[in-house]
Amino acid sequence: MQQKNWFLFRSVFVLFLGVVLLFFSLIPSAQAAPELKIKSASNVCINCHKDEGLEVVVDGESVSATIDPAKFEKSVHAVEKVECADCHANIKSYPHPKIEEKSLRAHSQSLNTACKECHEEQFEKAQDSAHQAAFQNGEESAAICSDCHNPHTSTRFERDTKGEITFVAIQRLIQETCSQCHAEIYGKYQESVHGKALSEGGNDDVPTCINCHGVHNVQGGTTSFHNSTPALCGKCHSNAEIMDKYDISTHVIDTYVADFHGATVKIFEEQFPDQPTNKAVCTDCHGVHDITKTDDPKTGVAIQANLLGKCQRCHPDAGPNFSAAWMSHYEPSPEHYPIVYYVNLFYKYFIPTVLGGMILFVLSDVYRSVVPVTKRVPSIVPKEENDYE
Repeated sequence: MQQKNWFLFRSVFVLFLGVVLLFFSLIPSAQAAPELKIKSASNVCINCHKDEGLEVVVDGESVSATIDPAKFEKSVHAVEKVECADCHANIKSYPHPKIEEKSLRAHSQSLNTACKECHEEQFEKAQDSAHQAAFQNGEESAAICSDCHNPHTSTRFERDTKGEITFVAIQRLIQETCSQCHAEIYGKYQESVHGKALSEGGNDDVPTCINCHGVHNVQGGTTSFHNSTPALCGKCHSNAEIMDKYDISTHVIDTYVADFHGATVKIFEEQFPDQPTNKAVCTDCHGVHDITKTDDPKTGVAIQANLLGKCQRCHPDAGPNFSAAWMSHYEPSPEHYPIVYYVNLFYKYFIPTVLGGMILFVLSDVYRSVVPVTKRVPSIVPKEENDYE
């Protein structure tokens, strides 16, 4: 009898426990769960999203929703205690609300504005970028914040003792990030004089993508950008602190502006920045992303045959003497183009001498015209007739 009672009691208890568990399991579908607390939100989210195989599916497209806790913990957002709900503001409970966007790309773009809450300056600059212009022209694949900065894994940039971001820490990351969309250009850059110096020698003097195109306000492909190329290249090539290390002249911009091409482009840049010019700028002769050393046998413009080929792009009738007459970016000296140097030296003294003589002649003539003769020559008074008697 006691065994039967115990068996009955245990059965009732198990049944009761099952009903209680079933009741609580149905609560989320019966009513909305309370909002997640900010302090514990990320931990709650990671507990589910650390599982492999989680996906977000929109209209047949899927993307992984799995977050690596180790990488997330080291991310700048985790370090700064930015919670998941700060960016995913529409998610307040579980189950999560249905995604309303018609594609995964549209869903990512809808989350992009969340970046503005903390990064307003960078966000506003991006609105004037080539990426934003492409998006407005209908290119949905144009880069947005999360394409370059993974919000779940991006770490804090290394800083020096003054708290400034060090270029060495991000230079390789920059080109690899851009290569996600610009793989062909990345390949050319890797083979260029700049790319090789960076990848093979770890040289932090060479420019990467952002040095020429900007960071958040990325520019490129426009007429005004093309016309401003000499000033852009001049930022480094006029810097003696950098150029002296490699025995490269810092007068390249001065010599360029002094010739016909440079003078014309400078006028266009200053007066008509949006009008194209058919005059050569740096990239027309040296290349854009595939810049090589000037003495490279195949492409270097220090080789007359290669330089002539560059000239013939705009001057199809140009012969060997055409390119040979150009002094490159050298300033005339006894070592480089001595005839031009000594002719310039002669005129340096001859012209001031001639002009100075002319000025003296003109001043003397003015003097003769202005000053009365009586003040310049003693007057001769004739004697009276009786003085001769």
